[in-house]
Amino acid sequence: MAHLDTGAGRTRAGGLALIILSSVCFGGSGPFGKALIEAGLSPLQAVWVRIAGAALVFTALAATVRGRRAWTTARAHLAPLLGYGVGAIAGCQGLYFLAASRLPVGIAILLEFCGPVLVLLWLRLVRRVQVQRTAAHGVAVAMVGLALVVQVWDGLRLDALGLAAGLGAAACQAAYFLLLDRMGDGADPLVTNAAGGIIAAVVLTPIALPWSVPWHILAGPVPIAGHTAPGWALVAWIIAISTVLAYLTGNAAVHRLSAQVAGALSYTEAVAATLIAWVVLGEHLNPVQLLGGAVVLTGAYLAQRSVTTTSTTSVPLSVAEPLPTPELLDTSKTPH
Repeated sequence: MAHLDTGAGRTRAGGLALIILSSVCFGGSGPFGKALIEAGLSPLQAVWVRIAGAALVFTALAATVRGRRAWTTARAHLAPLLGYGVGAIAGCQGLYFLAASRLPVGIAILLEFCGPVLVLLWLRLVRRVQVQRTAAHGVAVAMVGLALVVQVWDGLRLDALGLAAGLGAAACQAAYFLLLDRMGDGADPLVTNAAGGIIAAVVLTPIALPWSVPWHILAGPVPIAGHTAPGWALVAWIIAISTVLAYLTGNAAVHRLSAQVAGALSYTEAVAATLIAWVVLGEHLNPVQLLGGAVVLTGAYLAQRSVTTTSTTSVPLSVAEPLPTPELLDTSKTPH
């Protein structure tokens, strides 16, 4: 029994580390994505380049590591993979940008991060799963903290279509956690993200218009943090770290924890994005935002206390063995 408890503890600790790493990777895309957008790419073009590039990387990895098994796995999970690509990736990002175009960015972010709340409601009302009280408390506290970080009262205005799009983005974010949780160990992270990325890129193509992307920007220097960096280097970071690594670690974390706990802990992404933007772009935080960051972390701490042995008995597969939102380019004040 002691051996089992130790193993469960390691799984729990590993899951917590993975979801934090995933959140930091997702949040770290903001400064680099913002630099590319200010250099001339539209937000949707930057997102399309990110998704399409990551899909190519995942496809190459799946073909190399899985071989013919990749196609077999994709056919076995065709329906959830379609949902993952259309909803969890393309839907989340497309609807977020629609919301951000009609509402203050802070409001759009807050609406999207209602996803973990929808996860709890779905589990309790639809799947009749007992929701852990500490996870629910953690989500509630984190929502309050996020409202302080993005300062939702700044330029507050309402728009019916924008609100609907924001809630739609939240539903798609919830689908990300629920689909991974539902597919369990039968899904392969490389195949899931390769297929999902390809589907998302195809869905976003008529909206992002990639044929009009100013590709020359990627070959030249792009201003960032008072210096310049090659545009291709920023794109490489966004694809390799803020998408490929972020999704792999996020997928693994959901398997080790649960949809409800991983969703609550994902709020650390907003804090990470804001802090990285502060360091890299000099976007200083005011005392209210710092307080909000502390409140978000408090909510994440409350949520992680709900991780029990029973919720960590399913250990995820690694990248070397069969196993898997928007997120978007993300900072607290710029389109993610």
